[in-house]
Order: sequence, then structure tokens, then C-alpha cells
Amino acid sequence: MKTPTIDFMAGRRIAGITSIVLVMISILWLAVQGLNRGLDFTGGTLVEVAFPAPTDAEKIRRTLESAGYQNGVVQYFGTERDLLIRMPPQQSVDQVNMGDEIIATLRELYPGVEMRQSNFVGPAVGEELTEDAGLALLAALGVIMLYILFRFTKHFAVGAVVALIHDVAITLGIFALMQWTFDLSVLAALLAVIGYSLNDTIVVSDRIRENFRKIRKGTAVEVINLSLNQTLGRTLVTSMTTLFVLLALLIAGGEGIRGFSAALTIGVVVGTYSSVFVAANVLLLLKISRDDLLIPEKENQDQAIP
Repeated sequence: MKTPTIDFMAGRRIAGITSIVLVMISILWLAVQGLNRGLDFTGGTLVEVAFPAPTDAEKIRRTLESAGYQNGVVQYFGTERDLLIRMPPQQSVDQVNMGDEIIATLRELYPGVEMRQSNFVGPAVGEELTEDAGLALLAALGVIMLYILFRFTKHFAVGAVVALIHDVAITLGIFALMQWTFDLSVLAALLAVIGYSLNDTIVVSDRIRENFRKIRKGTAVEVINLSLNQTLGRTLVTSMTTLFVLLALLIAGGEGIRGFSAALTIGVVVGTYSSVFVAANVLLLLKISRDDLLIPEKENQDQAIP
């Protein structure tokens, strides 16, 4: 058997410990800090305003707070003249007309303020979207596990799902740490991350299965190492070309898709790592062998019949 160029599995224990620590920290941070859920999930009002001159976002937040609008988020939206105001439901304010009232409050101190758009999301809709989001992620993981189980074996199914949970948990942990807004676009990015990571894992798994059947001599570590080296070029090319596009979106795409592009960028980096170290590590922990992947004799006999 040809000696692999890079001995990936030599660092499998360090990689495994690192992954476990990162996932545990992510889960702990999610439990303590929680996600900064956007209005899609919490309900509230989103108002996009344009000022005639550059203004201070923090000063606008304090102005709204003194007028009775509590816990709002004010951030720049493209330029220092354009601001995005996210306001959760208020006790003593008409939720449906809150956007107009916010504009009226700002115009008293800043004449010439223009409202670009105002959207209201009810709390019932936000709660329903939260439940649907969780169900969508669980359904995706469940269907993927069944697909891998029928396509390969239970060893690969467990490895793929562990890798996907690893990718989603770390991505969510970073969003909780940085308190970036988690909205529907970020949820869509997480589902895309699951698809991307799965595609990479399937390519690696297919080569591992092929080499186990083809190579009669060699340990599981050697076969997996060889498979990872054979698919390394394809993995790097796919990851780098995807990252170039995502970084362009992250830098120049604007505030509207920043969360989406940030989640995908993190997911692609973590997903590339997990397809090499996490999924393969799980295969070794489950003690995969050549016997687990051999084609049944009955199938071989059927193929031999002219």
C-alpha cells in the first residue's frame, strides 16, 4: 500500500479532544448566554431609516430609550446615514403602528429623517418560527442519518451525524459568543452548512469504503489515512472556492446578508475540518474493519451469473 503523504490520523486524539472541548463550550455558552434571536423569532418591529447627515447609532438608541422604547438595537445599515432599528414588543405601545411612532419621535429631534421600510412580526408568528426552525434542523439530521445508513453502514451514519452536530453546535456557539443576530437567513445558512458538510463527508466515506474493499493488507488507520490523502485535493479546492465567494459576500454584501454569509463561512471552515478529523475519528472509535464493508457473497454470485 502506498504510504500517505500526510498522516492525518496521527493527531486524531488531539483533534478529538479539541472537538469535544469546542462543542462542550458551545453548548455551555448557548445555555448560559443564548442566541441573540432576531425579530423573525421574537416578534417586534424593524424600521430602516435614513438621516440627512451621518449620525451616531448609540445616540439614537439613547434617544429612543428616553422616549420609552426599551431594549432596542440600533445599528448602521450600509452607511453612517442609514440605520436599522430593531425594537422588541413594548408594553404601552401599539405594536402595529410602532414604526410610525418611532419615526415621529426621531423627527422631533432630527428633521428630515426618512423611513425606508417598517416591518412588524407578531410574537405568535415568532414562536411558531422558533419551533419550526428546531424541527427543520432535527428532521435534516434524522433524514441524513437514514440516508447514510442505507448508502453505507451504521458506522458511517453515526460518523456523519456526529460531524454535522459538531459543525452546527460550533457555528451556533460562535453566534452566541459574538451575540450576532440569529434570524431566518442564518437558519437557512445552517441548513446549507449541513448539506455542504454532508457532501464532503460522503465523498470521503465513499473513498474509505472503496479502499477497505480493495486493500487486503493494512490497518484501519492506514486505509483511512490513504483515503483522506486521496480526497484532500478535491476537499481543499471545493472549500477554497466556496470561501472566496463567501468572503466577498461577507465584506461587500452589506448588512442584510452579513449573518447568512458569516454562518456559512464558519460552517465551511468547521465542516472541512470535521469531514477529515471528526467523521474519520468516529469510524476508528467504532472499530470499523474490512469485514464490515465487504459485499455479501450472494450479491457476488448473482453478479457472476451470465
